[in-house]
Amino acid sequence: MKAENFSLDRYFERTGFDATPKADLETLNTLMQKQLRSIPFENTEVQAGRIPSLKAEDIVQKIVYDGRGGYCYELNGLFAMALEALGFEYYFAAARPMTYAERRPKTHMVVVVKLGDEKYLCDCGFGGYGLRAPIKLAERVEELQDGERFFIELEKNEYVVSSQIIGDKTAQYAFADMPQEWIEFTLANYFNATHPNTIFTQKKLAIIQTKNGRKLLIDERLKVIENTLATEESVDYAEAFESHFKR
Repeated sequence: MKAENFSLDRYFERTGFDATPKADLETLNTLMQKQLRSIPFENTEVQAGRIPSLKAEDIVQKIVYDGRGGYCYELNGLFAMALEALGFEYYFAAARPMTYAERRPKTHMVVVVKLGDEKYLCDCGFGGYGLRAPIKLAERVEELQDGERFFIELEKNEYVVSSQIIGDKTAQYAFADMPQEWIEFTLANYFNATHPNTIFTQKKLAIIQTKNGRKLLIDERLKVIENTLATEESVDYAEAFESHFKR
């Protein structure tokens, strides 16, 4: 994925990436962690009644130059631009969120990166209890990432991604290992931004990872997780967003 206004140097500046980049697993890991800890998952556009633009140049302008965040298509789209610029081989895949009470369509987007004979799931845009680093695609994987436990299990030709952050193991989403074109996500974007039964239209959200945990702002409640221990308090959304999520 490319954008005329994308600058790798400006992306590095935005995310704080300061290593020597290579198209290898170490760089992939650092790249993903830096983005997750610097760019918030948030739905400000949707809450304002607007449909987030999926035009590549608009994503770069919003996140890199205007210093804002976004949700899965924007965040993973930007991540893919960095992968492209660094020479990684990757593709998008469509995922079915499993955090709702009822079965949902495949409205989430993830990135799969190929390194030699291995494939790694990368996701900078799930928010909530999403991955902290790339994780290998295999029939059964259990991995500890910064003290948080993640799982991949192949069930009926789909990879189910689960996490165990606080409390029990919980399924987050499932996807088939089938490459998708960027254009395929325009309908999902419209659905997430307009349908009354999506969390994006129902609640104000902001989520960002930290070195030892994550911060989750949902309406007027701020949850801070550090070393798998959670604290929660009532806050003013705008003030909390400014204090905890602006980078």
